[in-house]
Amino acid sequence: MCSLIRRSLGAAVAGLVAGLAVTLASAGTVAAQPLLPPPPRADIAFPIPDPDPFYQPTPDIAARAPGDVLKVRRLPPSYYFPGSAMWEVLFRSTDSQGNPIAANTTYVLPANHAPDGPLVSYQHIINSLGHKCKIVTELYTSDPLHQIREAAGLNIALARGWAVSLPDHLGPRMAYGAAKLGGQITLDGIRAVKRVPELQVTNSPVGLGGYSGGGMATAWAAALAPTYAPELDIVGAAIGGAPMNLGKMAQGLGTNPHPAFGLAMAAALGLEREYPDRIDVSGQLNAQGRWLKQMIGNGCTNEIMLFGVGRSATEMTDNKNFMDNPEAWKVMDENSVELYPGVPKAPIFEWHSPTDALIPVDSIDNTLRRYCEAGTPVQTLLTPTPDHLSAAALGLFQGLDWMDARFRGDPPPSTC
Repeated sequence: MCSLIRRSLGAAVAGLVAGLAVTLASAGTVAAQPLLPPPPRADIAFPIPDPDPFYQPTPDIAARAPGDVLKVRRLPPSYYFPGSAMWEVLFRSTDSQGNPIAANTTYVLPANHAPDGPLVSYQHIINSLGHKCKIVTELYTSDPLHQIREAAGLNIALARGWAVSLPDHLGPRMAYGAAKLGGQITLDGIRAVKRVPELQVTNSPVGLGGYSGGGMATAWAAALAPTYAPELDIVGAAIGGAPMNLGKMAQGLGTNPHPAFGLAMAAALGLEREYPDRIDVSGQLNAQGRWLKQMIGNGCTNEIMLFGVGRSATEMTDNKNFMDNPEAWKVMDENSVELYPGVPKAPIFEWHSPTDALIPVDSIDNTLRRYCEAGTPVQTLLTPTPDHLSAAALGLFQGLDWMDARFRGDPPPSTC
């Protein structure tokens, strides 16, 4: 078994590095299809809805509690997770304004899972604006550019008998950038799978995990859990490469030409979707900005990276004061876990490259320092790599082993 896990870990790292490299270097084609009513402003780049009726909320959604199950369906086997049973759960969650929404998670149950054994909610790197990029869609696509990049690593968790929940944490509006929303959906997804008896996790201990955009949702879930979902038995959260301050990241990626500018543009459009009464991105775009919005408005990470590479916010608008909108800065602050006063109760394992130029590393340091001062056990791993990409894989070994120790009940280590 040990040799099997070591081989699987090696495959996980190789698969994760290769998958992320494809994400940053390649692009696919843009597709489309409708879920929510039209936004209050016609110029918002709202996603083309998914036509599958499964995602339509039930008529009684407003009367349901967060985490209540709306629909469940069995999924066919996925070649990503051989030998595991698959389900999809639609559940009631809450958007950034406190309104009820229908969100979904994909659930993977390995054959060797013991009833009430460990459950991991893993927040995938979605970083997208289109419904075709949902996890459940990418699990069954044959397109090599639209796949679950962390699947090899997830198979390590499944080999250990852990059930895995994969929430679509961007919500029905595909609101990339709305990080607090992602935390709420993550927690409600855990509630939901625990309320489906056949999934065998009613009394399971829970671990959280995610990297980059998925790490952002994971960090928010950990911070919100004590007040938003205090009943959940969360034993630990493994958070890698998470942008913990959106304002700083926007300044870093947006003001000058940047290889990853597409992500900044996508986050601006995603926040506009979630906060249409407070943020006006579309109304400030010039011809170049409208072109980029059209190209990435329903795109996955590959399209967003391709069409945005080397561009900057100053090219997208003729308004020289576009960064002076105080309401937009407030929204970014509200979605920056560095600025959220709440503190996780669960132990934290955090990893990143100390020279990662894609995310504000000082915001990670500030956040973890505050957690340490509040008494939360925090273990930090600084990967010996220069960039965001390679750090993703190098933290995988320790993150899995750290989570295994939390499930065993071992005292959490701390580097505070």
